[in-house]
Amino acid sequence: MKARRRARAAALQALYEVDLAAHDPSVVLRQRLVDCDLGDNSAEFARHLVQGVLGNLPQIDPIIEEIAPEWPLSQMSPVDKNILRIAIFEMTLDPDIPIKVAINEAVELAKLFGSDSSRRFVNGALGTLAGQRMLKEGHSEGK
Repeated sequence: MKARRRARAAALQALYEVDLAAHDPSVVLRQRLVDCDLGDNSAEFARHLVQGVLGNLPQIDPIIEEIAPEWPLSQMSPVDKNILRIAIFEMTLDPDIPIKVAINEAVELAKLFGSDSSRRFVNGALGTLAGQRMLKEGHSEGK
């Protein structure tokens, strides 16, 4: 598995535990990084993702509700929800990550950690967000 994907997987595992058990994020992340044995750059990327997601939940979760209205957050699989959180953070708040990369990596995480339907759900929701972003960007350029 590629280094960045391993970092995303560690971030997902940490976010999952924080989400379900309400454990201290810094303690959880530190343990995940030890367990995953990531290099310094990958560990820093995982930290960036966890801190970015947790620090921006008030902006991220409403986006999930908008792009997946049939699935309230309280009823969504915790794995799918946290995969979406990571991808939405990357797509909307991290200018260094191309949108296609964020979507592709989220789909790969869904294949690894989600249910049989997770891949399609994550891909569809993030495709909706990408389409909305392209429309907004195209619309704002015409003004």
